[in-house]
Amino acid sequence: MRYIMKQKLFSFGNDFLIKNEQGQDLFFVDGKVFTLGDKLSFKDLRGNELAFLQQKLLTIGATYYIYRSGNLYATVKKSLFTLFRCRFSIDVPGPEDLEADGNFLDHEYTFTRHGNPIATVSKKWFTFADTYGVDIAEGEDDILILASTVVIDMACHKHRD
Repeated sequence: MRYIMKQKLFSFGNDFLIKNEQGQDLFFVDGKVFTLGDKLSFKDLRGNELAFLQQKLLTIGATYYIYRSGNLYATVKKSLFTLFRCRFSIDVPGPEDLEADGNFLDHEYTFTRHGNPIATVSKKWFTFADTYGVDIAEGEDDILILASTVVIDMACHKHRD
């Protein structure tokens, strides 16, 4: 499935709108303002929370938790020592962990599981700021990958806030 993820330019907090490739709105990510660390609610268009993203404070390197139904579902952690690249581990229950690896500009990523690509994130086809195309293989956890994409954007682009 192909998605288009765009950060809203004029909003309080870090808000994202996620559409399908036909341009239909599917999801909304609502960034909470006036909080310690990043906190975002990933919702469907009816307002149902599908995931909650929270930055872990007081850690070396960016670490975020993704909750589903109030339970910890995944931990997304930025690797500290990579030259000219950006790498994240996405730890999920069981042996199905993911990795996201991107170029030094932090605008191109590939999500892999056991070395096999399952999703790509690209900014290169979009001329306006903070818009990504996200292609996810059939049968994958779209919400997990989209939420992880939001985390990667937050962790790699703190300077713009």
